[in-house]
Amino acid sequence: MSASPKPGVPLSAMTVDVEDYYQVSAFEGVVDPADWDSLPSRVETNTERLLDFFGDHDVRITFFTLGMIAQRFPRLIARMAAEGHEIASHGWSHVRIFHQDRAAFAEDVRKTKATLEDAAGVEVRGYRAASFSLTKATPWAYEVLAEAGYAYSSSVNPISHDLYDNAHLPRTPFREPTANMLEIPVTTALVKGRRKACGGGGFFRILPYGMFTRRLRSVVQDENIPAVFYFHPWEIDPDQPRIAGAPLKSRIRHYTNLSRMEGKLDRLMREFRWGRMDAAFQTDASALLAAE
Repeated sequence: MSASPKPGVPLSAMTVDVEDYYQVSAFEGVVDPADWDSLPSRVETNTERLLDFFGDHDVRITFFTLGMIAQRFPRLIARMAAEGHEIASHGWSHVRIFHQDRAAFAEDVRKTKATLEDAAGVEVRGYRAASFSLTKATPWAYEVLAEAGYAYSSSVNPISHDLYDNAHLPRTPFREPTANMLEIPVTTALVKGRRKACGGGGFFRILPYGMFTRRLRSVVQDENIPAVFYFHPWEIDPDQPRIAGAPLKSRIRHYTNLSRMEGKLDRLMREFRWGRMDAAFQTDASALLAAE
């Protein structure tokens, strides 16, 4: 039988990065964005399934959504908002920040915010960079986000990774000093003094469920810190088309345990308290600001 969350544990943030299966950074070397329109899109159907899933659990979450998806499927965004979910920005077309200059990034986040707000009819306050690409190589990004009207970012996964390396940053929410913008990192656990991933994505699909949730409980229950968990609509879709020519590492990351993901999520929803980013952190998180 699944465990229940202990009384008094903090509300944690459940988030979905809304992008299609062919838009992930792991495939950017084999799938040309110019060919995206020729590939069968599955993001609308998968996200509708997730909306039903979260409705069944009576949980409201945060959807970090690509602007181009909002442009193509505005009714999907409207449904998210109508059902009480927070609408946030994931950039226009999943371009990593360090592949843009300041002007291109400014136009990207401005256009995405406007498109999401038009579709949802609500203000967009949150932002998450593609593949956690807000790094020390892009120190100007927080200033651009603040200028565009964003209130917080959740663009840091504070571990070492081949797609990003933010292990030098705090594990808990902090204010970026230049723009004074709140950054809410994806959750990591301390295991024997070393940071271990427990914020979702491929780590959740690939690791044994018990190992993953032990790490998560150590943060939420022992440290009393709200978690930030993320995943993608394509992760509940084992029938998605396979990308020809993708490197072995990318195939392992992308396709492992897709058929088990929804069942694992169902257990996770029952064992922790979940809500929107703005509910879990009040988008100022003053009590949790920390520097390590």
